[in-house]
Amino acid sequence: MNNDFPRIVTLLRKERGLSQKQAALELGVSQALLSHYEKGIRECGLDFVIKIADYYQVSCDYLLGRSLDRHTSSVSLADTTGTGSPEGKDESHKTAALTAMNKKLISNSLQIIFDILEEIDNKNLTTEVSSYMMVSVYKMLRSVYSLNNKNPQAMFSIIPEYYAGIASALQNVVEANINGLSLGKATPASHNIDNNTIPYLSPDAISKSHPELAPSLYNLIRDTEERMKKLL
Repeated sequence: MNNDFPRIVTLLRKERGLSQKQAALELGVSQALLSHYEKGIRECGLDFVIKIADYYQVSCDYLLGRSLDRHTSSVSLADTTGTGSPEGKDESHKTAALTAMNKKLISNSLQIIFDILEEIDNKNLTTEVSSYMMVSVYKMLRSVYSLNNKNPQAMFSIIPEYYAGIASALQNVVEANINGLSLGKATPASHNIDNNTIPYLSPDAISKSHPELAPSLYNLIRDTEERMKKLL
């Protein structure tokens, strides 16, 4: 069993708002055993993988982290590593699959973020969050653009030696501004976020409001945190 299974099984249970005891009872196993499965201490058999897939109404591929779609295997993580089929995939196909997968993760996750911003309905918050995203795109564009040193730099007004530091500094300022808005410390006071407009968010709530987009967000969170843990 891979490392994705324990995280995904735990996430699905929490989405449903189920206690470990309740899920274990309905799945016909002990709470201790389900806890071991969710922590990755023990590996379950294929029969249980099928059983829990039916229970949460997802595909086995999704449970195993092989697909970003809960119900089909349209974009499989295995396709990006060349292990998705016996005959293998050529390098260009693997790159195309990886590009499609990551584009789906990012675009779907951004859609959820902007839908939440629309619900909060605070112009200044939307502006600041948008600024942060735009700077991120700008930084990556310049990084990719600079891979070929023959590309003309006239497209940009800030010289290559400065842009990365200044862009990161701007993102730090934007984060501070967002914190100010959320803490009610913005000036003027009318810019502050109305707490009554802030929606309740949880895996279950997000899945209900964005059933098609939520899996991408959860995979983005998982993949990002895995990379972050390697720095700890």
